Amino acid sequence: MTEIAVERAGVELSGDETGEGVPVVLLHGLTATRRYVVMGSKHLERSGHRVIAYDARGHGRSSPAPVSAAYSYDNLGHDLEAVLDARGIERAVLAGASMGAHTLLWLALHAPDRVAGMVVITPAYDPASHDRDGRFEHWDALADALEHGGIDGFIVASGRPDVPESWQETVDKVTRQRLSQHLDLDAVADALRAVPRSRPFGEISELASIAVPVTVVASADEPDPGHPQAVGEAYAAAIPGARLVLDEPERSPIAWQGSQLSRLIAEVAADADAR
Repeated sequence: MTEIAVERAGVELSGDETGEGVPVVLLHGLTATRRYVVMGSKHLERSGHRVIAYDARGHGRSSPAPVSAAYSYDNLGHDLEAVLDARGIERAVLAGASMGAHTLLWLALHAPDRVAGMVVITPAYDPASHDRDGRFEHWDALADALEHGGIDGFIVASGRPDVPESWQETVDKVTRQRLSQHLDLDAVADALRAVPRSRPFGEISELASIAVPVTVVASADEPDPGHPQAVGEAYAAAIPGARLVLDEPERSPIAWQGSQLSRLIAEVAADADAR
């Protein structure tokens, strides 16, 4: 494993690179780190892929944005471009969860020549409901709680997870683990205020311009209500030729299973490499 550091616009992005072969870049979700895409799975490296994973600005070991509002998808997308440039990669297969999924779609729409294929994991951005009343207040409350009460404050402000009893302990444990990986919780709080307000694209119909292999992984609403299955279904329907992967009933979400995600990413990479 090679540790990497990429500087852009006053931010140092921290990441790592492993393996050789088809370039694959992993992008995590809001409040997560690079560990939380394929959850430590080594399948990609062992199956002929060059894997780059990095912490988004203000997350993990990456430095905060120079101003608190600089966590828009324009910022995140240009950071992704900077990582590709710094590693000498013209085109890559991109796999991202939630915020990471929205970031890679931003790049696919703004710089399609940089994208060889995509795995869009648990997208949540719905243009139709983006500005609904009370939505941003929820994120602001979480940001305030994290800023003033740390991880415990965030957990309290989050309330009881809206998932079945069997998932309660897992959700709480994973949330605490994710937040403990950050060097600067105030920066994460800034991201909590800014990212949800940003739009990675205007309308879902814009995704029709994407012309690379795409798999969309949509989680069931019961274990993951924050990432509606209907949003993933809408994305897959809009992207020509996209494959939609749904959870099996009564099974842990595929998005939580690094080995299964890695295999889906490898399939997209093989399809992209063959074109």
